[in-house]
Amino acid sequence: VQTVEEGKMTKDLALLISKDAPYQTTQEFLASIDENLKKAMALSACASKLLKWLKVSTTNQSHGVLALVGSGEYLPVMQEFETGLLHSAISRGKKKVFVQIPTGSSEEGEDRREFWRRRGLEQSDRIGSECIYLPIHEREDAFNPEFVSAVKNAGLIYFSGGNPHHIANVFKGSPLWDAIVQEWESGSSLSGCSAGAMAFGGTIMGIRKSSHSEGLNLLPDIEVIPHYDKMLGWLPDRVASFIARGGADTTLIGIDENTALIYEDGWKVVGAGKAHVLRGVLEIN
Repeated sequence: VQTVEEGKMTKDLALLISKDAPYQTTQEFLASIDENLKKAMALSACASKLLKWLKVSTTNQSHGVLALVGSGEYLPVMQEFETGLLHSAISRGKKKVFVQIPTGSSEEGEDRREFWRRRGLEQSDRIGSECIYLPIHEREDAFNPEFVSAVKNAGLIYFSGGNPHHIANVFKGSPLWDAIVQEWESGSSLSGCSAGAMAFGGTIMGIRKSSHSEGLNLLPDIEVIPHYDKMLGWLPDRVASFIARGGADTTLIGIDENTALIYEDGWKVVGAGKAHVLRGVLEIN
């Protein structure tokens, strides 16, 4: 399913979409499936290590785990990883509650909103947690006291992908963002995937638009490029311009697909790929 969702399919499947839809030969399609299977198996092994690490990790810091994820939110291949984030927070006294923040995809229409709501619920069911979907689509939603109350003592608060600039515009300086940061500081796990990871930084790279914009400043000295292993093929010139950005004194991190850069008492990479320090310095264990 993931391979087909990436646009890789045989001719018979492509014809169901359009007569002009691109397609692969049978051998190419099987090779694509094999590549994704190897990534999934590698991620599962790494996620198991993460789960063990979260269980035995000892730290005097009260904040929860922070995760910057390159791609793959709510997919089965990320189940162990997201379970580990939730269990880490539970060990700090938080509830077995998985909060979805779909703001990044808000501008994509009701069908996409429902797609992400359903995908998050399916993952929460697999994990065995209570799922709370917060329809934060416009800035006024981030001032809704009911939504502010909903994140109280949540085990995992997860910002999914889409438009990072919209996420920052909606949440910046809002009571809900303040509440989310407070929950993370007291032990909740906080995760951002793709656009969500980008929004946590001080500056959001202009991948979808020409200009950069201010992020939520949870990590003011960090900038994130998600899908990095694919982005090099999609937009190589733009990635190069990000690395060479004049006057930047921040650290630029590229995070591969199905990979997370997590922080608890230090930075650590988990998943099928790597986190690449493209500019500046970041110590990764």
